[in-house]
Amino acid sequence: MGALSVLVTGGAGYIGSHTVVQLLKDGYKTVVVDNLHNSSQVAITRVKELVGDLATNLSFHKIDIRDKPALEQIFANTKFDAVIHFAGLKAVGESVHKPLMYFDNNIIGTITLLEVMAAYGCKKLVFSSSATVYGWPKEVPCTEEFPLSAANPYGRTKELKVVHSLSPMPASLQPHEYALVLKDVKFYCSTVFGSKNVFGSTLSTQHVATHTKSDIFCHEPVPFWSLQLMIEDMCRDIFASDSDWKFILLRYFNPIGAHPSGHIGDDPHGTPNNLMPFIQQVAVGRQPALQVFGTDYSTKDGTGVRDYIHVVDLADGHTAALSKLSDPNIGCEVYNLGTGKGTSVLELVSAFEKVSGKKIPLVKTGRRPGDAEIVYAATAKAERELNWKAKYGIEDMCRDQWNWAYKNPYGYQTQETN
Repeated sequence: MGALSVLVTGGAGYIGSHTVVQLLKDGYKTVVVDNLHNSSQVAITRVKELVGDLATNLSFHKIDIRDKPALEQIFANTKFDAVIHFAGLKAVGESVHKPLMYFDNNIIGTITLLEVMAAYGCKKLVFSSSATVYGWPKEVPCTEEFPLSAANPYGRTKELKVVHSLSPMPASLQPHEYALVLKDVKFYCSTVFGSKNVFGSTLSTQHVATHTKSDIFCHEPVPFWSLQLMIEDMCRDIFASDSDWKFILLRYFNPIGAHPSGHIGDDPHGTPNNLMPFIQQVAVGRQPALQVFGTDYSTKDGTGVRDYIHVVDLADGHTAALSKLSDPNIGCEVYNLGTGKGTSVLELVSAFEKVSGKKIPLVKTGRRPGDAEIVYAATAKAERELNWKAKYGIEDMCRDQWNWAYKNPYGYQTQETN
């Protein structure tokens, strides 16, 4: 039996590229597809440099997974044993202002991927989900059995609500055209919005087509992490209808750090949305100071607490999940990937300052609406069933992040523009 073949969608991104390194080291033949919307092909070049001779087992294709003929061609050329699915837009703020774009990219892209997988007899998927599906947990640590974010207006919208002043949508988009978008995701609307909505009954394209543009949008547009929850539900429902499928859904917490070589790391486009990349940019002089949102939480230092996980540990978690798919008893399983420990914003800043020798100026301001006070993972299930446990501590994460930032102050940009 030869090496197993794995398709990695979004494999040029931050988590994807680190996972590809581990896959190649573990002996997998790896095919990466990525449209490079929020990633860089330089990451693939550097992955090849990191793995040396193993790079012969890696191929890259610049395609969008919504391009069904292009994706079908990839499957026609390679018989895949499994897929690891990272591809998707992930900027939370942008998702609030551009929900249609996120529905189209993340949901339609996943539907297309699953359709092609089914057509070519590949029914094993590891989905890179997110711990944001837990919303605002009432207690910690978060276990896999916790209620999901139905009560979180930034997660699953409670009900579709009518408003008349929301983010603009393309002027050419008419209600009946939006109805076609909803038709593509109608199976998931009942899951996300519940059985009741603004129209007082099950959502349908007929209902949508009879209302104005402003009627169509919900009061709190469905952002990135709501889509993660929809995709999880999609996987569960597909398995319920066809037990030949095997799914592992990985809810990871806050990935930070970089490959210890400093050769690959996080390179967000534009102003970073997450804490550690922003700290990194302050350290290299690309940002003047770090804004700390909320200093009056009921925590040891008043700042929010999160579970930060090294991206290399996270990559190992994905390869452990891939191995678990060979278990005949696996159906559709969910695992948290985190350290099981909470670290505050100020603790993270202090650890970064310690390992980098850089002072991070702070601007303390009020809480952001929607930010949870304390969130960290229960990891016992992953430790027990995946034989996986995070190895790196906070200082290790900060040290590797700084090594990446010091060697690549502008990320992959310099190499790309030469």
